[in-house]
Amino acid sequence: MSEIGDIIALMVIGECLVEAKEREKRAKRKMWMKNWLKNKDEFSNQKLLKELKVSQPDDFKNFMHMDEETFLYLLLKVKPFIQKQDTFMRDAISVESRLSITLRFLATGNSYEYLKFSNAVSAQSIGRIVIETCEAIRKVLKNYIKVSCIEIIIA
Repeated sequence: MSEIGDIIALMVIGECLVEAKEREKRAKRKMWMKNWLKNKDEFSNQKLLKELKVSQPDDFKNFMHMDEETFLYLLLKVKPFIQKQDTFMRDAISVESRLSITLRFLATGNSYEYLKFSNAVSAQSIGRIVIETCEAIRKVLKNYIKVSCIEIIIA
């Protein structure tokens, strides 16, 4: 009887070890955020935009498809609708980044996957940012935007 008990105990221990290894594998694979996305200040084009504003206004206009004055006006208008709060887990994506990401998406038509590399923001976040920012732009510029009845019905 003792041998059978020992065998059962070894089988239980072996099963527990297998489960522990599987849990460890899952824990290693699961990460909150990719390391390069954590360092968005270092890898995003926001430094470039700041430099262009100061030293090359024509290049800023070429990149954003609007001059700095228009960008700042639009930023001021949409800020209350798109600003997010920092949390203890991570800093929020800045209002300037949210607007510039959306404007680059609208100007270039590049995919979210493509834009994530130049902005150091995940494609999923970019998808949400573009929708939220476009809705905010529509709200604040509704008096300047003309749409046909057909477009309203489709939307």
